Amino acid sequence: MGITQIKEWYNRSKDGRTTVESVPRSGRPSTCRNDQVIAKVNAVVMRDRRVTIREITEEVDISTFSVHTIMTEDLAMKRVAGKFMPKLLKRSKSNFVVEVSQDVLDSRNSDPDFMNTIITGDESWVYGYDPETKSQWPQ
Repeated sequence: MGITQIKEWYNRSKDGRTTVESVPRSGRPSTCRNDQVIAKVNAVVMRDRRVTIREITEEVDISTFSVHTIMTEDLAMKRVAGKFMPKLLKRSKSNFVVEVSQDVLDSRNSDPDFMNTIITGDESWVYGYDPETKSQWPQ
């Protein structure tokens, strides 16, 4: 602690001040973390949950740090790694998966030892959840 700070406190106490809290002072109001801006950020995110911080910054016209603070502290949102989210299959791929699955079932029914011939790889375990897909989100 510096001698200047000690002298300032001494002079304040000599003038009759008994509290150590700062006196409210006028200043420039926060323009980026008010209810209106928080509502705008929330609307952008609810419109497209895959939006990036940079895209929100450009649309709402506030700093990246402010957007990140609003997302984490005010809206209590967390970033989720996209590589763990399931992808929607196109209709042709979906039909192909159904056909292959049906072939495997037919092979299993015709040959009881068929499942013993399948070689599987090592399993990877990750914590995950079933997020809404983009097609399920309200438009």
